[in-house]
Amino acid sequence: MSDSDLSRAELYRYARHLALPEVGLDGQKRLKAGRVLCVGAGGLGSPLALYLAAAGVGTLGIVDFDAVDESNLQRQILHGTKDVGRPKIDSAEDRIRDVNPHVQVVKHASRLSSHNALDILADYDVVVDGTDNFPTRYLVNDACVLLGKPNVYGSVFRWEGQASVFATEGGPCYRCLFREPPPPGLVPNCAEGGVVGVLPGIIGSVQALETIKLLLGKGDILAGRLLIFDALGMEWREVTLRRNPECPVCGDHPTQTELIDYDVFCGVVPADVAQVSLATGGVEEVDSTTLAERLDSASPPFLLDVREPWEWAVSNLSDRGARLIPLGELEERLGEIPRGRPVVVYCKVGQRSMQAALRLAEAGFGDVANLAGGIVAWASEVEPGLPVV
Repeated sequence: MSDSDLSRAELYRYARHLALPEVGLDGQKRLKAGRVLCVGAGGLGSPLALYLAAAGVGTLGIVDFDAVDESNLQRQILHGTKDVGRPKIDSAEDRIRDVNPHVQVVKHASRLSSHNALDILADYDVVVDGTDNFPTRYLVNDACVLLGKPNVYGSVFRWEGQASVFATEGGPCYRCLFREPPPPGLVPNCAEGGVVGVLPGIIGSVQALETIKLLLGKGDILAGRLLIFDALGMEWREVTLRRNPECPVCGDHPTQTELIDYDVFCGVVPADVAQVSLATGGVEEVDSTTLAERLDSASPPFLLDVREPWEWAVSNLSDRGARLIPLGELEERLGEIPRGRPVVVYCKVGQRSMQAALRLAEAGFGDVANLAGGIVAWASEVEPGLPVV
C-alpha cells in the first residue's frame, strides 16, 4: 500500500466524503497527501485543526509557543481544563490524535519569525493564519507570497470576523488590502478588546472549509473576496478585492523581496525605540521573586501596570504600590511617573511592559526594568492563587 492509499479503516471513517461527487476516492487521497500548516493553536486554530484532522488531511503542522491558560478555554476548544499550564502544541497534538490517529502532527514549538518562517512554511501546501497580532499576519503573508503558498486568512474581534484567501496565483495578498498596519494601540488584540467565544469557531470553520477546497481543487475559494461576519446582526457581507499592481510584495515590480523586522514595521517596537534598545543593550528584566524583595526593601521601585482597566479589575498589585497607566495612555501620562526613582513595569506576560519600558528609556528614565513573565509569573512564583486573565 502506498502512502496515498486509504486503509479499510480510513475508507469507513471517510464514508460521507467518499459519497460526495466533489471528493470521492481520488479527492480523499488528495486530502491524505495534503500538508497544511496552522499558525497558532488558539481560538481560530482550534476549530481549524479539529476539522482538518477529522477531514483526513494527512499532515498537520502547528506553530505555537504558548501555554494553555484558563482564560483560553472560553474559545480555544482544542484544550481542556486538564491542559492548563501545558504547552498548547502538546495539548493540540493529543486532541488531534484522539480525533484522527491517521493524521501526522508536526510540531513547531517556536515563535514564527523572519529568521525561521521561510524554512517552516516551505514544507507545506497551504498555510492557515490563525494569529491575533499584526506583525505575525504581515510575516505570514509576505512569506507566503515569497514562497508561492496560499494563505488562508481569518481574524476575529469582539463580535466581528473576517476571512479570505490571499497569495494565490494572480490574486491579492494581505498587503493589497492593508498596505500599512494601523498605528500601535489603535486596534487592541482579543486579550485587550475581548471576543465572544463562539466567533472563532465560526471563522475557523470557514478557514478549514477553504483549506479543504484548496487541497481538492474544487469550488470557488475566497481569493479576491473578503468575507465579513457580524455576529450581533447575524449578517454576512462580501467585499471584492483586487491585486494591487503597486503592492510592495506581490505587485508587478515588488520592492520588498525578503522578510523584514515586522515588530518595527507594525510599530510594536518603533524604529527609534529599537535603536535605543540596541544602544543601551536593552532594558533590564527582573524576575518576580527579586521584585518582591525589592518591593519589601527600604527603597522600593515605582511599580507601573500597563494592562487594560478590566485586567486590573480582575487582579492587580495595588497592595504593593502599583499604579495603572494603560500602554495606550503612556505617552500622555509620563508626568505621573517619578524620574528620581527606579521603575519596574509589568503587564500580563511581559510583552506590552517591555514596549513600555523601552519607551520610558527613550524618554530619558534612567533606571527602568521589565518584570519577566509579567503578573502571570508573579502569580506562579510569589502569590499563588492570584487570578490572572
